[in-house]
Amino acid sequence: MARHSIDEGAIERLVKLLDEHGLTELEYGEGRWHVRVSRAAAGQPAAPAPASPPGPESEQPEALATQESAAAHPGAVTSPMVGTVYLAPEPGMAPYVKIGDTVGEGQTLFLIEAMKTMNPITAPRPGRVSQIFAQNAAPVEYGEVLIILE
Repeated sequence: MARHSIDEGAIERLVKLLDEHGLTELEYGEGRWHVRVSRAAAGQPAAPAPASPPGPESEQPEALATQESAAAHPGAVTSPMVGTVYLAPEPGMAPYVKIGDTVGEGQTLFLIEAMKTMNPITAPRPGRVSQIFAQNAAPVEYGEVLIILE
């Protein structure tokens, strides 16, 4: 069984996020490594972790392999920065792109807010949107795959 060293600083930052945003639980993970920080009321157990999606065990590793291999896909568009991704220009508006859309080079795909600045993320080449990994108003890391263009 693989062992992971615990990054105590990362855990402390997660706990700080719980406090800052009034959350009771926060989960973070990369690849197959996940950590959940929960703040239960005194004397009460923490809420159980969400159940795994239904389906045969063999489907889950395949889904992970698909996500992990997305970075190697020649049409992968990755985040050029750390920030918060937005799929539409404003709340309530239609997203910039949807699966199946054909995009042209330079067309805006998303916005990433970093340091209070909205940065358009544009298509590096023309193509058809086959997968969208980004979720609206979610944090993204540098190099994280946002979308696949075929």
